[in-house]
Amino acid sequence: MLPFARPLLLVLLALPLWLVVRVWRRREGQVVVPFDHSEVRHSRWLSWPLRVAESLPAATLSAVILLLAGPQQLGQPESRREMTNIEFCVDISGSMTATFGEGTRYDAAMEAINQFVEYREGDAFGLTFFGNSVLHWVPLTQDVSAIRCAPPFMDPQRYIPGFGGTEIGKALLACRNVLKEREQGDRMIVLVSDGWSSDLMGDRSIEIAEELKKDGVIVYAIHIAESEVPGDIVNIAGLTGGDVFEVGDPAALEAVFQRIDEMQQAELEQLAPDTLDDFRPYALAGLAMLAVWVVTLFGLRLTPW
Repeated sequence: MLPFARPLLLVLLALPLWLVVRVWRRREGQVVVPFDHSEVRHSRWLSWPLRVAESLPAATLSAVILLLAGPQQLGQPESRREMTNIEFCVDISGSMTATFGEGTRYDAAMEAINQFVEYREGDAFGLTFFGNSVLHWVPLTQDVSAIRCAPPFMDPQRYIPGFGGTEIGKALLACRNVLKEREQGDRMIVLVSDGWSSDLMGDRSIEIAEELKKDGVIVYAIHIAESEVPGDIVNIAGLTGGDVFEVGDPAALEAVFQRIDEMQQAELEQLAPDTLDDFRPYALAGLAMLAVWVVTLFGLRLTPW
């Protein structure tokens, strides 16, 4: 049992205690019947139940005081799913229009992403498109409706100006800046691309990986092409604690997202139990004592004659 919310009110319990003591220490005597002033001895076998009945109002008052003091109890301990902030970084360069299954590489990627967000409920998702330029299409949010609606607008078959090439390094750093703003939860980038990036040449991939790792960003790279995965992408994913996946068909792409879900499982955070009001037992006790006292008034009460 927790302390009461207003413990100072418990001092008032001295009043019902005094009333009970007064009832039980009352002197027993003879009763004078008013019509003839005769003396009748007190019936001792009724003394105890009579005093119990007279004590019920004071006991009811004590229950009222306890209720006013605000009794409390601990609720059931709960756990909360820790959020993972996931930024999808999707290549929309011209090569993403290549045939892949029944559609294009872009179509398959967006379909797999929309399936992924369904079974990662509770996480925050953002969507970034890149080519030579970078566009943050959907900010990090738990409302994924905008991600579901995105595919037709940024389809590379529309030949959007500024997105014809592939600059992965620029895109990863832009996604890092978005994730840095989130103080709570893990940070993860899912990179979907099919090509080689000129801005990762030399030691640039190592530098970018170190920046991402410093900010706690893990990169999972999906190479959606038949060609070999560029070594720079392998370096970035490995140094940040992620992984690289090479896929050649839509079924494999879907399996990759399931694999990422298994590798980056959400953790549960144990929460302290909430403090709850505990009025029920005191209210029931008070009502029960009040009801018994009312019943005793029909025949078990002290009269002066």
